[in-house]
Amino acid sequence: MTLQSPRIYTYKITFEEVPYYYYGVHKEKKYDEFYMGTPYTHKWVWEYYSPKKQILQFFEFSDEGWLEAQEVEKRMIQPVYNNDKWCLNENCGGAISLDVCRKSGLKMGKITGLKMFEEKKGLFGWDEETRIENARNAGLIGGKIARDMGVGIHGRTKEQMTEDGRMGGSISGKVAGPKTYELGIGIHGMSLDEKSAAGKKGGTKTKELGLGIHGLTPEEQSEAGRKGGTTSYEKGVGIHSMTTEERIELGKRAGKVGGKKVFEEKLGCFSLTPEERTEVSRKVGLKSKEEKKGIFAMSPEQKAERSRKVGLQKWRCLVTGHIANSGNLSQYQKKRGIDTSLRERLE
Repeated sequence: MTLQSPRIYTYKITFEEVPYYYYGVHKEKKYDEFYMGTPYTHKWVWEYYSPKKQILQFFEFSDEGWLEAQEVEKRMIQPVYNNDKWCLNENCGGAISLDVCRKSGLKMGKITGLKMFEEKKGLFGWDEETRIENARNAGLIGGKIARDMGVGIHGRTKEQMTEDGRMGGSISGKVAGPKTYELGIGIHGMSLDEKSAAGKKGGTKTKELGLGIHGLTPEEQSEAGRKGGTTSYEKGVGIHSMTTEERIELGKRAGKVGGKKVFEEKLGCFSLTPEERTEVSRKVGLKSKEEKKGIFAMSPEQKAERSRKVGLQKWRCLVTGHIANSGNLSQYQKKRGIDTSLRERLE
């Protein structure tokens, strides 16, 4: 064998942006040919990120050398196979990974499911109420078993679950998000009313179960909000990517839609009595004063300018339609026994 002869070697593929990795073995057809593995199940990782190849060991270019290289590859993969979420190998010495088995099962499931659907067998023979009830019962049983055994998400610490969600959400969001948007499926296939209804239903459920933000203490919620806001500000995303004019316009539009909705459904401040609103306002005012926030952080000149602008603002009574500035409308509503929160700001 010359220096320019084809080679047999084991290698490792890594990616600059993420901790995924892949072990493999390769027999060259010509010396130093370009080869970065033959991914199938996780091909998107190669396409989306920046792969790098590290040759680990060379072997004699013969049938015996090829067999020896395959055995070494198997020994490298075995310790992490089906154990390390960052390992992309789906085959080890002829054994198929759990992920590939699952996908094969899904393929067969689609064929069988289509047949059952056509013949109205199994769950396809149930009415909607029966399906919902059976799914709920199955979820409760399966969830209890998983919790008792400490497997799946129940085997992860709070920190691990947070990290899994962060990494998984970041990766899957970058890949799946644009695709679902392009196809108009999932949340991108919903109307605004459907999105609102789905969000409301999900929020109500998480509140009932004490999950997500509803499982945090007020202090933890405050800290999570602070971190999220800081991150958004640093990355210049969300409201921090908007100009001052865009924020004002967004606030106006959201106020008109959201204010009317919470008023109709008696949510937020509209669910409070006048006495409760007064007490909430008093506490918020004291807190702002202690921390020198809002109006208490302004100079006399700034307060005067703010008062001038507020005086120019026009408000409409939602009961009678009377229009006036904020102060005069409050007096008008109080004289007539109208709740002073029943107003909307005009352009």
